[in-house]
Amino acid sequence: QSLMKKEGLKDMDELQSYFIKRVEKIVTSKGKRLLGWDEILEGGLAPNASVMSWRGVQGGIMAAESGHNVVMSPTSHCYFDYEYTETSTKKAYSFEPIPKDLSLEKSNFILGAQANFWSHIDRTESKVDKQIFPRLLSIAEVTWSPKEHRNYTDFVVRLRVHCKRLEELGVKIYNDPTVWNKK
Repeated sequence: QSLMKKEGLKDMDELQSYFIKRVEKIVTSKGKRLLGWDEILEGGLAPNASVMSWRGVQGGIMAAESGHNVVMSPTSHCYFDYEYTETSTKKAYSFEPIPKDLSLEKSNFILGAQANFWSHIDRTESKVDKQIFPRLLSIAEVTWSPKEHRNYTDFVVRLRVHCKRLEELGVKIYNDPTVWNKK
């Protein structure tokens, strides 16, 4: 409270922004760049900060429109610790990292996408594999392929081959009905 009063900060969002801006100066002085979850937008973004947009795409849009680099990582498509009933391989493949709301100029601030898996819950390697595969292959193609070259039906044909290869290497693959067309 005394720092807020001393610095003329009206609320906790401004206090968070004050702190992030101080950290950003330290990080920049070390030749590095600050990347923060989209909460760092609240209260004002540090000048050289990049944003990880996880609470949807709106934070990423806001950051890109103000000239900040963005990694798109919304929970709706990119969180692989969520169950397949929430985010199937097909749904992950449907993700478009560059929102249609952005102009061509502002879309250049979208660096790409990131899939996430929070493994703080006690999990075995095979359970982790099944949470990640085959969804990770969807995000890889979506991120690395131009939108006009993406085709889910074609992807599934190739995905089935990749899944067999992964299984031969001992990777456990989730039996996703959106890929294998079976329950």
